[in-house]
Amino acid sequence: MTKKVLAFDLGASGGRAIVVSCDGQSLNSSEIYRFKNEPVTIAGHMYWDFPRLCHEVTEALIACANCGEGDIDSIGIDTWGVDFGLLDKDGDLLGNPVHYRDSRTDTIEALIDREVGLENLYEMSGIQNIWFNTSYQMCALREQKPELLATAKKFLMMPDLIAYYLTGEVCNEFTAAATTQLFDQNSGEYDVKILKALGLPTDIFPRPVMPGTVIGKLLPSIADLCGLRQDIPVIATACHDTTAAATAVPADGDDFIFISSGTWSLMGTVLEKPIKTKEAFEFGLSNEGMPEGKIKFLKNIMGLWIVQECRNLWKRRGTEYSFSELEKMATEAEPFEAFIDVEDDLFANPSDMPEAICEYCRRTNQTPPSTKGGLIRCAYESLAMKYRFAAEKLADITKKKFDAIHIIGGGCHATMLSQMTANATGMKVVAGPSEATSIGNAINQFIGIGVFDSVAQARAVLRKCIDTASYTPEDRALWDLGYERYLKVISR
Repeated sequence: MTKKVLAFDLGASGGRAIVVSCDGQSLNSSEIYRFKNEPVTIAGHMYWDFPRLCHEVTEALIACANCGEGDIDSIGIDTWGVDFGLLDKDGDLLGNPVHYRDSRTDTIEALIDREVGLENLYEMSGIQNIWFNTSYQMCALREQKPELLATAKKFLMMPDLIAYYLTGEVCNEFTAAATTQLFDQNSGEYDVKILKALGLPTDIFPRPVMPGTVIGKLLPSIADLCGLRQDIPVIATACHDTTAAATAVPADGDDFIFISSGTWSLMGTVLEKPIKTKEAFEFGLSNEGMPEGKIKFLKNIMGLWIVQECRNLWKRRGTEYSFSELEKMATEAEPFEAFIDVEDDLFANPSDMPEAICEYCRRTNQTPPSTKGGLIRCAYESLAMKYRFAAEKLADITKKKFDAIHIIGGGCHATMLSQMTANATGMKVVAGPSEATSIGNAINQFIGIGVFDSVAQARAVLRKCIDTASYTPEDRALWDLGYERYLKVISR
């Protein structure tokens, strides 16, 4: 019997509602509603526009009923990690949730280092110290809004908060909770030692549930308003979007590298247990939750942001290029003209990205690319080299032998980068699916309602029914020489 689920996927600028159906042998998806998910800035702080978001979720449910898809079997929500909301004793939201890009954490890392020690916090949590972590945001509340933290009775990650709006049930989901740096992956619970060390309350964090767990059913008021059945369950899918995407990697077994490719490149592998060594800490690897209690061991690398920002600047100056046009221009440029370290602070948020590339080249005694195509090629080649560097580190630290790299998400359409990644790493690259996040969201719902027994079973079906593109390494000797130059440049 065919089952049908509704996957809400909320990204950095927009959200989508996608119906995914499965008969046990194939998966099919259809987008039924799209909406903005833009932060709002009020009095110098950046927030989620949560009331508007709730309205859009309701509109998506109405659209689901009106387009003939109202016979869905479950609903699941995913979005990025780290952000959260707080409820008071009456279950009311204590203000709009703050967006991770807000500046309130600017001075918090030094405070955490003094009080706990950054490496010590990594050893406890397995999560890298990054300015937007939930731990940093909570410490900012402790310092700047202690009265708000004292009033809070429940802590909910953003997907949990949307599920609470839909069901009235309080729940924390494992993969979202595991991004907080307040979590113990071994026990699957929030870590009281970390909370006490950071001076945070220990009684507001619900015990997390695994992906596939039913949170509750649609509230009658929402079901009636939207024209849907009142018995539709809301399921705690893999609520962290990167985890949802990694669930949809069409691989056999766990000995693969995945790159969830977009503005950022989330590059990692899947483990049975976390690795929290000094080497992992120094290289910037995090241990985050996966379905079935596994761990995704990954590094956050600047992705297509550099190319996107070059394109945006040229558009502001009067010339708009499609991504395919940029790739063609890059193909015509000289190979290995210059390299950049895509993780350098210069590229975090410059007003002029092409100039930032040129500045980095001058700083490292290289001649900057002289054409737009050369700038794009430099960015692509440098990103491919960074992937090789990270792949070698992953192999060394995990002691795994990887046979393929799977590129998932929107970046899998960047064919030039996919081929360069194969050339640089010497590994086969499999690109697709581009809709990995919504498919992974749906897979975990299907596990929850009994369509699949495991992620492995779902991936076997996925391999049979989705289209992927494969890339094999080319020009290995030239790329090996280029890699030697790249290593010298980034070490300057």
